[in-house]
Amino acid sequence: MAESEAEASSEEIAGKAIGEVAPPRNNMDRFIDGIELIAAFFVGVVAADVFISVLLRKFFSYQIPDSYDFGRFLLGILIFWGIAATSYRGTHITVDLIWANVGPRYQRMIDVFATLVLLFVVTVQTYTLFDKVRGTYNDNVLTYDTHMPTWPFFAVAWAGDVSAVLLIAIRTYRLVFHPEEMHDPNIKATE
Repeated sequence: MAESEAEASSEEIAGKAIGEVAPPRNNMDRFIDGIELIAAFFVGVVAADVFISVLLRKFFSYQIPDSYDFGRFLLGILIFWGIAATSYRGTHITVDLIWANVGPRYQRMIDVFATLVLLFVVTVQTYTLFDKVRGTYNDNVLTYDTHMPTWPFFAVAWAGDVSAVLLIAIRTYRLVFHPEEMHDPNIKATE
């Protein structure tokens, strides 16, 4: 009986500690979560497309019209929405050799600099992708089998890139002015 009380109290303490660490959720956090959910949705769509295409080809000798084009375009959409999902959280590949060996103040400076560089690169990428959307729309580029216009696929990918720019801008703002709102435990507020 004493063991079950000890287990219950340790669970309560762990639950309270977890609840106390998490900052309150606001509209911006819900916006960020929404973008991550959209990226997760596209992961599911690409997985379903590949699975169904392989299943139909293997067992029924049937190929979905334009399945290659759809797969290509969906993979592009997935990549750009994936960039959006990883950009805010900072979960992309990083090299922390210098960052790990400096104090919190310099860590924050490195984080801000790296995020500004990422913001610049993704903004330029978004601009060039918009040219691709406009070009495929103006040139009336169509898929091979069903003759569907391809520009909507590029537009959805571009929307993911725009989302990445917004999230990186939010990350930069929070790193500079409100580091306590970052959900990354490695980011510390400095004075």
